[in-house]
Amino acid sequence: MTTITLGEREIRETVTMREAIDAVRRGFIDLAAGEFEMPTRTALRDGRFLVMSAHHRSTASAMTKTLSVDFDRKPAITGTVVWSETGRPDHLVADAAVVTTLRAGAAVGVATDLLAAPDAGRLALIGAGAQAPDQVRAVHAVRRLRQLTVVDADPRRAHALVEALKPELPGVELLTAADAESAVRRAEIVCCATNATSPLFPESALPAQVHVNAIGAYRPTMRELPDELLADSTVVIDELGAALEESGEIIHAVEAGAISRDALTELGAALTVPDTEYGKRTVFKTVGVAVQDWAIAHLLAGKFLT
Repeated sequence: MTTITLGEREIRETVTMREAIDAVRRGFIDLAAGEFEMPTRTALRDGRFLVMSAHHRSTASAMTKTLSVDFDRKPAITGTVVWSETGRPDHLVADAAVVTTLRAGAAVGVATDLLAAPDAGRLALIGAGAQAPDQVRAVHAVRRLRQLTVVDADPRRAHALVEALKPELPGVELLTAADAESAVRRAEIVCCATNATSPLFPESALPAQVHVNAIGAYRPTMRELPDELLADSTVVIDELGAALEESGEIIHAVEAGAISRDALTELGAALTVPDTEYGKRTVFKTVGVAVQDWAIAHLLAGKFLT
């Protein structure tokens, strides 16, 4: 038996963001087609320890991810992703932190490509933590950015992220903002990547046409978006069961009567309906599902296991 172990350097040098987006898009389409067995993840100690798994029927391959989350620690996410295939003696083990940030970015890239206006190029990013760089890279891969505005509770982190991304974004106007409300006022795309427990901005702060991605709140006790935004938008989620069990925004909005379950569209289903007309305001809410991790692991397996 051969075990291939991959760290951040090997993964970053091998997988482009465009490849990750394409892989995650195919994964969501297969999820909608019933190709996956994917139980809702196990969350222990209010989400500090997570276990996720997915089995892809047509390839007889499976992925299991275990990780711990501690926002007071650097890195905040640690763990492993294990990929294996029935009948093959070799398997792959990858750093869960880089797979998680890459797959979260890729999912946002898929959703932004589907939902944002074709000419959208002004991105407001709220949260400058470990997830933030791949959020920017993913949006930039599907919508050529003209302007990026970053805001964080710690202004130093916002400035540091802008400086770090400069070499990757030539010609893009790079700014920081003092607060989320001012950052989103002229945005065409918004990415929220925080551990907030209450909405980051009021619905009234947003332009009439905008696409919002929210990846940070992954437990019922966490929220990044206001009910009013969800009520006034086309809302796409990663997977219904996961959103209703884990997304603080969705749970709160449904219980408040701001949105109904029937108004929620899974990303995989949305991808299979061509030429759909969406409203001027769109939201993609993801808590992260195992098919995303499987997609990145499957991509890595194709490159490293022969």
